[in-house]
Amino acid sequence: MPTAFLNDVAFSYPTQLMLAHLVENDEEYANFYNNYSGLKILDNSAFEMYKRGEPMYPAEKLIEMGQKVNASYIIMSDYPDEEPEKTVTAATELAPRFRANGFGTFYCPQAKIGDIEGLIESFEWAATSEHVDYIGFSILNIPNAYGVEKNNQLQRYLSRLKFINELDKRGVLGEIVDNNKKIHFLGLLDGPNEIELIQMAGYGDCIDTWDSSAAVWYGLNGIKFDNSPTGSYNGKFEKEVDFSFNFEDNIEKDDWENVTGAVDSNLMRIDNMCGTTRGVIEDSEEFI
Repeated sequence: MPTAFLNDVAFSYPTQLMLAHLVENDEEYANFYNNYSGLKILDNSAFEMYKRGEPMYPAEKLIEMGQKVNASYIIMSDYPDEEPEKTVTAATELAPRFRANGFGTFYCPQAKIGDIEGLIESFEWAATSEHVDYIGFSILNIPNAYGVEKNNQLQRYLSRLKFINELDKRGVLGEIVDNNKKIHFLGLLDGPNEIELIQMAGYGDCIDTWDSSAAVWYGLNGIKFDNSPTGSYNGKFEKEVDFSFNFEDNIEKDDWENVTGAVDSNLMRIDNMCGTTRGVIEDSEEFI
């Protein structure tokens, strides 16, 4: 969520995912997370860099950023739409360094677009690797492997369910669980009901943590989750999160109450699906 809303929302949850490039460049963001006492996963910002067509965040800076916010885990460098071996090699090199500095390791498998077997093999490597504590199922690696990351909302929405089921059938999911690897779902695809989709298939208990900007970012743009099959009639809201967003500069004062209501409604929708209680934000001034 944008930095201006961290104090009002993020403290209500026991786990947070942080972005390395924001830790480096946004002191307010970094200070919030330095004082946050829950489980902290430092993301290497690969999704953001990939979407912008920019180089991946430098691996050598990840330890420094992790120390800056006292991260619990750091996502090791990963390379979307590149051969799986490149991400495996990076993990093999970085894991000992991360652990030597007190961080747990988080591995996000990658493969070329359309290379579903390569991605499965990369997950299988992680299931038994001594270098991996956490494994990431992202909104890039799996849709990319099926070739549906762009312009195919229905296929994209179903892709992670299909993939985790495939890992289950091949015994890879069982290996992940039996070897006490943690599972994290990175982001949401085309609506919040992806959570229910995974739960109804019986895989909810396999997932340790799940992050998403959707509840807050949709709400700040006036979008409430709805009663469509995915929970978002128009699918994924593709506009990149503006982390400098605030009420005063971006929203007319007459609209503050409606926007706050949308954010709170979205948060409660996900809280209810996950069986968590955050509490209702009754005063729109709390967001300002």
